[in-house]
Amino acid sequence: MFRVFILFGFGFYLMQLHISGDISKYINMKYAYLSFSAMIAAFLLAIIQLIMVFRDEDIGAKTEHMGHTHDGENTIWKKIMVYGLLSYALIAGFLFPVATLDSTIVSAKGFHFPKNNAAGDDPYAQNQFLRPDTSGYFGETDYEKMMAKEKAEIIDQNPIKVNDSNYLMTMEILYNYPGEFTGKQIEFTGFVYNDDVTKDNNLFLFRFGIIHCVADSGVFGMLVQMPEKTDLKNDTWLTVKGTITQEYYSPFKMNIPSVQVESYKEVAKPKSVYVYRKY
Repeated sequence: MFRVFILFGFGFYLMQLHISGDISKYINMKYAYLSFSAMIAAFLLAIIQLIMVFRDEDIGAKTEHMGHTHDGENTIWKKIMVYGLLSYALIAGFLFPVATLDSTIVSAKGFHFPKNNAAGDDPYAQNQFLRPDTSGYFGETDYEKMMAKEKAEIIDQNPIKVNDSNYLMTMEILYNYPGEFTGKQIEFTGFVYNDDVTKDNNLFLFRFGIIHCVADSGVFGMLVQMPEKTDLKNDTWLTVKGTITQEYYSPFKMNIPSVQVESYKEVAKPKSVYVYRKY
């Protein structure tokens, strides 16, 4: 019977995530159908298990063990360990609030280019990247075709308007082809992050992005050069407009795309702080 409660528990937990919208903090919503399918499967398995429980009770009441027992097939400690772990996962899911990422995560984990990825070539490793990189999910030829197609969508825009839908795509293109966009105007929104290296009027403007699921999530954005000295705190949300340039960033020992800001304004924190990779 405990299996029935566990299965119903996972089904209701997934249902809660979908109803509240918190599922978007774990996966790219393009794949929401997978978690919805898992929810349906959990409910179906729970119903099947419930039917089996009552059927076995009926059979057990009418038959004997026929001279043998099943002692030892499932020890009490095995059941305690398995059901304990499953119960803990459910209790944690229902009782603990869903954490929203902010600049403290950036400070704790840092950010870097994929080429400096300590996890090697594993595209499924959890890392924080300054620039999105989806090349590990495609063959080289397919990736180049996808980049060429997506670049064509924004190459003629001036200014380039970045929104939640195209944020990760645009950032990946800007980092892959910085020279082709230098001098163009851009407008985008993100939260402020002041690192220990940037000085004067420089700071980073980031968004937390999810490519497929939270396992490959990261912090993505650009270095921005403010028009005057500012005292903007971490996690302040800004919309900036300016010109795309390149600036040398010493920790990476290379030039990276940046924005020479011409105007900016503080904005309210968006309802969803995450952006997702669209294909």
